[in-house]
Amino acid sequence: MKFFNVFIGSIILSTTLFSSSTQCQGIYYGNEAPDILNTKLETKTKELCYTSFALMHSGVSRTALWSAEHLTREGLQSKSKRSNDFHPEEQLSSNERSELSDYSRSGYDRGHLSPSADMSTKAAQHECFTLANMVPQNGDNNRGIWADIEGTTRQLTKSKGELYVITGPLFIGSSIQRLKGRVFVPTKIYKAIYDPSSGQGAAYLVNNAAGRDYEVISISELEKMAGIRLFPKMSASAKQTAMDLPVPQEGNSHSSHSNSSNTNKDEDIFRIIEKLFKWMVH
Repeated sequence: MKFFNVFIGSIILSTTLFSSSTQCQGIYYGNEAPDILNTKLETKTKELCYTSFALMHSGVSRTALWSAEHLTREGLQSKSKRSNDFHPEEQLSSNERSELSDYSRSGYDRGHLSPSADMSTKAAQHECFTLANMVPQNGDNNRGIWADIEGTTRQLTKSKGELYVITGPLFIGSSIQRLKGRVFVPTKIYKAIYDPSSGQGAAYLVNNAAGRDYEVISISELEKMAGIRLFPKMSASAKQTAMDLPVPQEGNSHSSHSNSSNTNKDEDIFRIIEKLFKWMVH
């Protein structure tokens, strides 16, 4: 079976064409960001650094290519209240970023890559609600199997002590749907996990669709699909074999996704308040 990547028509794995150096400190394993191996994925990319995560944004898809976290047992001991303040990313130009209007009545959730429930401070909560950290996600998937994968990853972190996690979309197929003709809708979503204590890793992979189906695949297999070297300092041999990942436990963290739907009630309230403020001023 031949996979086609929307950016280039076919995935081409060649020499590294994007530097793995990063301005985002303390996020990536060995402080090396993923290498983009696919020339077309490099177009209109911009690295964004936040308090608790970092991402590589694509102005082509108007989503992140990946969002990365360094999760620790200590960091997950405290959790800040979910903010729900979805907002466009001001560090990106308006013609390369997604807007709240792109998701409005789209039929898709604004699905977090680095999840809200991982964020331990008020500042980190606000940051993770940037639309740069979102992808259009099937609602049943987002609040079902994906929420359980996120919760299981947190439990695994508490067991292991620390994990390096990279979450991202895959756009596989010859015809990719777009929200409002702008924001690419991923066909699959992955969560790649590296355990520094054992040197092993693996990834959860789901279709962006309803249901509870998922796969656990090796890092090597995922890198070939994504056209990205996710963990540059992970040994090539370890990438070939998928470590055992826990079965996602149903109902692990549904509450953290309670307001991610595209119903956009929060935006509607914001617009009403904004109109009232303008009326009062004038």
